[in-house]
Formats: sequence, structure tokens, C-alpha cells
Amino acid sequence: MKCTPIGVPKGTDGLATQASARKAKAGTAKKTKTAKTAGKKPQKKILVIVESPAKAKTIERHLGKQYTVRASMGHLRDLPKSQFGIDVEHNFEPKYINVRGKGDLIRALKKEAKDADKIYLASDPDREGEAIAWHLAHILGVDPATDCRIVFHEITKPAIEEAVHHPRPIHMAQVDAQQARRMLDRIVGYQLSPLLWRKVRKGLSAGRVQSVTVRLVCDREREIEAFQSEEYWTVEAKLKKDKHAFIAEVTHAHGKKLALHSEAETKALTDDLAQQKFSVQEVKRSERRKKAAPPFTTSSLQQDAARKLGFTSGRTMMIAQQLYEGVVLGRHGATGLITYMRTDSTRISNLAVDEARSFLSEEYGKEYVPSRPNVYAMGKKAQDAHEAIRPTSILRTPAEVENYLNRDQLRLYTLIWQRFAASQMSAAVYDTIAAQIAAGDYRLRAHGSKLKFKGYTAVYVGAETAKKEKDTLLPDLVDGDPLTLGALNPEQHFTEPPPRYNDASIVKTLEELGIGRPSTYAPIIETIQKRGYVERREKQFRPTELGFIVTDMLEEYFKNIVDVKFTANLEGELDGVADGTLDKNELLGSFYKPFEQTLKKAEDAIGTVELPEEVTDIPCDKCGRMMVVKQGRFGKFLACPGFPECRNAKPLLRDTGVACPKCGGRIVERKSRRGRAFFGCDRYPECDYTTWDEPQKETCKTCGAFMQKHRYRTGRAILYCSNGACPSRIGSPIEKELARQKKRAQEALEKTKETDAAAKESATKRKTSARKGTRS
Repeated sequence: MKCTPIGVPKGTDGLATQASARKAKAGTAKKTKTAKTAGKKPQKKILVIVESPAKAKTIERHLGKQYTVRASMGHLRDLPKSQFGIDVEHNFEPKYINVRGKGDLIRALKKEAKDADKIYLASDPDREGEAIAWHLAHILGVDPATDCRIVFHEITKPAIEEAVHHPRPIHMAQVDAQQARRMLDRIVGYQLSPLLWRKVRKGLSAGRVQSVTVRLVCDREREIEAFQSEEYWTVEAKLKKDKHAFIAEVTHAHGKKLALHSEAETKALTDDLAQQKFSVQEVKRSERRKKAAPPFTTSSLQQDAARKLGFTSGRTMMIAQQLYEGVVLGRHGATGLITYMRTDSTRISNLAVDEARSFLSEEYGKEYVPSRPNVYAMGKKAQDAHEAIRPTSILRTPAEVENYLNRDQLRLYTLIWQRFAASQMSAAVYDTIAAQIAAGDYRLRAHGSKLKFKGYTAVYVGAETAKKEKDTLLPDLVDGDPLTLGALNPEQHFTEPPPRYNDASIVKTLEELGIGRPSTYAPIIETIQKRGYVERREKQFRPTELGFIVTDMLEEYFKNIVDVKFTANLEGELDGVADGTLDKNELLGSFYKPFEQTLKKAEDAIGTVELPEEVTDIPCDKCGRMMVVKQGRFGKFLACPGFPECRNAKPLLRDTGVACPKCGGRIVERKSRRGRAFFGCDRYPECDYTTWDEPQKETCKTCGAFMQKHRYRTGRAILYCSNGACPSRIGSPIEKELARQKKRAQEALEKTKETDAAAKESATKRKTSARKGTRS
């Protein structure tokens, strides 16, 4: 007889009972879980829209699962390209259309927005970003007056959480300022460009801010051309006190400031000075304190990157954008390394200052940190809501991140990190000595300085001061000390014209004159080169013939368009629109009416301008006529003067005057697809000799081969022998540099291949998708 355990019904065995018990337990647990879930509110779906995929990837790491982050890929609406797009008669009403090619993206964003409970528009924290948010709000049906806008100046977890907790309405005054700028540029470009087409050449265009920049470059070139160099001489004396030698410069002769203009004058002075007795007249000792420069703004970053790294403005901003949007740091994932890179503010948040002071005190010592944080004055037009460009955390030193950054990213990040760290450090202290020396009726001056306390220079030395701040020591001089003359060194000089603008100086000038904004400096420089008005040669900007012609025409008939003060005042009025003190339509009306009248007068007054043609001694391959140099959209080229009967054209190749070492042909200058100059044989494709470094007519003293000029990224240039087997090349620093250059070129080639392959694969997928869509 089977025994049934107590409490178990008859007709069931132990296993069945255990199974029933498990089912009952599971049922109870399910009911409990359901009850708990029923008590909780379902999480809201929140859609966050930023401008770029890289930024979206970094932000998504710092937000919860209820957040979806998508990228708008910049502007989704703009003025149409095919028409004026502004209704002047109805308060300058703009006609916006969706940007071509973004239809799929807009549909996808609309679908996401429809499923979301809340939408946050997180485009960049500037006027352009505010306008992008406004356009997004229109497309997605979001009321711009609601709390739909979030902004942050660094992509870090605290900054993003702070932004999400404090959303605000879209700032319509800033949107108006961006619209006003866009419409001013459209008015000038759309109405002035056709005039240039008719009067000068098809395909030309004029821009409001770009035209002023071209004028600056043209004016500087004319200054250089008109400059008359003058001879002058300086005289230095090598003096000794006991066994210690030092240099003093002659400053006065016979009670007057020294002014020597010829060799004869200088010889007469040195002959007389050599007969005099030298003695110390007066010695002044002092302590000089040199404070650190403020943290970077957009302008100062572009200038320092140009001087110290050899970067163009466009390259600097491209790399800075990558550092801002986020770089993958191993297991830490995508991390924003710097604050927003378009700013004219030197302000630093209190949190960043406190972190920096704590780090620097621990790393360098308390004496390297001032008793109070360093605060820097800002320009009148600076937008204080922004911060300076700084690392998002000073604890992320360049050494900490170097394994995750490419070479250019690391160099720029190091520059930003060092400048910020230095800005919160104590001043450098120098002991200085200035000695006045008497020699009959002549006076000389000697200076000496010695670094007493490194201060901020322990971290960062500016590009301009790096050479100046070396120790120059004088012996222990006392008033009345007799000195011995070792030698007099006269030196001939010639006054020099002002230098041509480079990336650093043109940005500095635009900022000082109040032309453009931090976001526009790099695009301005890029645009004037693309349009063929200015060319960059050896890192200097030179106007083309076309640049001169268009500038002269604009100066004569459209003075305001190329007037520096007018453009700067207009920039100030745009700031007025942004802060709500000036109405957008009032600004547009005050500009448009006079401009329209000037345009009508110019149409009647300007005749057709013939671009000068330079006839060469190169015969046309097809008809034998001597070819002429013409200016095209992408630079100068050779064309047959028999056009349209003969349409022969070829690139204009500058002959270096050096024979090709491979086949004996001529080495000429060519341009790569990206516009970079390189040098190759004129017998290409029969001969494939190429080099990045310009061949020189000068020959090597060791082996007789031609020399080449290599320019480092910092701008420094050196000459080296083109013969790789030459003894002068063995162990030379140029060997390592050329090896690095070759490696970079190979890496770039591999990257290009990968990009091309990815683009090809993407195109194939699109075609396949399109076919499927057609079938369905």
C-alpha cells in the first residue's frame, strides 16, 4: 500500500506534487511582478537631435535607455539655390526649402519624432546652431516657444545632464541674427555675381565678407609692390669686463639717435669709436613678471596652430571639431576632449578652474598656482555665455590620451591642454639688467635677462616668445667700471616691406577689424582661394590678377561692399539683432535699398572688362598658335587663343629649371587633386618621377646632385641633397623626416582606398535598394 504524504491529495505522487508546487510558485511570482510593473509608470521616450553622428554617438553614452540620439547632418532647410528666395516686398520673407538629398533623413526624423514623448534640439551653442534648431522645430512640428532647446559647451556627462534638466525655448533673436546674415550674403552674392558674369567672366561670384578679405590681401600686395627699400646700418661692440665678454649696441652718436645710411658713414663712425675709452655709465637691475596668455579663443587657436604646427585655419577647425565631438578612448568609449571650438570668450567655468588649480598644485607645486584664479579680459563683442577652448578635464593629459589619437589630433590637443594649464599658473619671473655704456660722444646699451622662476613656462611657451625668452647674461657690472673693446661689428640692413598675410596674420587682422565671427574665419579663407581671387604660395596669401580686377571694380562701384569699416559696423548691427536691440527687417532694409540703387548705376556704367592675357612661347599642339595663360576656377591654365575654332587647353606647369634625375626631362610644378603642390617630370606618363619637395638650382657640394627644399609643418625650411646615396644624407635628420612623410603618404593612400571601397559598397546598396523599391 502506497503512503501518501500528509497534506497531499490522494491520486498524486511526489513528483507531480513538486511540479504543481513549482507552477504555483511561478504563478505567484508572475502575479507579484505584474503587480509591481502595474504600479510603475512607463518610461517616456525622449528624442535628442544633434548635428553630427560622431556627436550623437558620444552623447548617447551619457544618457539613459529612454533617450534616442539622432543627427540632422547640419542644416535641413535653406534658401533655394535656383532662385533669389527672399520676398523683399513682404518684409524680406525668406523662402526656405528642404535641402536636396536629405528627404530620407527628414522622413526618418519625423517618424522618430512621432513616436517620442519629448523632443530636445541639441544643435551647436551658437547662432548657426540656434537656427538649425529652429528649422528642425518647423519640420518636426515642435513649438519653438516650448522648452525644447538644450545647449552644452562640452560633451561630458555633467554638462549633458545639466542641459537636459534645464531646457529652454529657442532663442529667436539669435535665429533672426543668423537669418539676417544669411540673407545679406544672399542679396550680395545673388545680385552682384551675375553682374560679374556679364562684365568680367562667367562663373565668378562675390561675397559680402569675402570681398573685404580679398581687398585686404590686394592692398597688402600693393604696399609690397610700392615699397622702396632703404639701406641702414647697425653697429655692435664686443666688450669685456675682466674675462667676461658681452655685446652692446651703439644707440647714440654726438647726442643724437644713431642713423647710418651708408657704408662710408658707418666706417667713419667705427674708426672714431675704436679710439674711445669704454666705461659703464649706469646699471639698472629689476625684476620682470610675465603673465600667461589667456586660454584659446577660436582666433587665437587658429593663429597658434598656424605658427607652431603649420596648420591652415580649415585644418585646425576640422581637427578641433573631432576632439569636441568625441574620440573613442578604449573601454571609456567615445569621449568629448575639448569644449566647443567656435568661441570668442576667454571665460572658464568655476569647476574647470578648481580642477585645474588642484591638479597643477599637486603636479608642479603650490608656488606654481597663484593665490587667486587668473581671470582674463574679453573683447567688447565676446559672447560670455560661451567658454574658452579648453580640455573637458585637465586630468586627461596628452600622455593619457596619446594612444587613442592620431598625430594631428594629439598635437592640437596638446597645444590646447598646455595653453589652458598655463593660463591658470603663476607668472614667470625674470631678473633683468640694463647697462648704459659711454665711449666719448657715443652711447651704447646692453641688456641681459635670466629666468628666475619658470611659472607657466614650465608648461607652455607661445610661438612668438619662444625665441625671445632665452637667457642673455651680462657680467656683474657696476657704475664706472672700465671696459675693454674686443671688436666692432657693423652690419648692413635694408628696410623690408610689410609681410604678406598668412593663416595666422589674416585671422588676427579680421578679428582686430571686427570682420566675421569665430565660425566664419576658416570658411572665408577657404572660399577666396576656391574662387580664384587669392592663392596660397609658401604659406602666404597672394592675390591673383582676377582678384585685383574684381577688387578694383568693387572699390569703384560698390565701395561699401569692400569697405572695412562698413563691414565691421554691419557685424555690430548683426550683434544687435542677436541681443534683441535691433530689428532684423530694419537692418535688411537699410542695407538693401542703397545696394539696389548702386547695382542699377553700376549696370549702366561698367563696360566689359577684358582679362589680360599672357602670351607664352609654348605652341598649341593642334594648331600651332602660341598658347596664352588664362585664369580658371581652379587656377591658371594654358589655352589656345584660337578658341572657339581650337579648344585645346592644358595645365600651366611651372618649370623649376632642374633636369629630371630619372630621364633628363624637366621637373615642373603640378597640383594634386586636393590642390597641394608637388613636382614631377614633364614627360609624364612616360616618366613617373615625383617629389613633394621643390628642386633647387643649387647643387650639392658633396656629390653635385640638385638640392631640394623641405618645409616642415611648422614652416621651417631646410635644403638637402636629392641623391639618397649621398654621404651628406647619412645620419641626417632629414632621413627620419622623409621616412615619416613616406609613412604618412602610405597611410593616407590606404585610408583613401578604404573610403573609396566603403563609398562603392554604399552606392551598390543604394542601387539595390532603389531596384527593390521600383519592383514593389
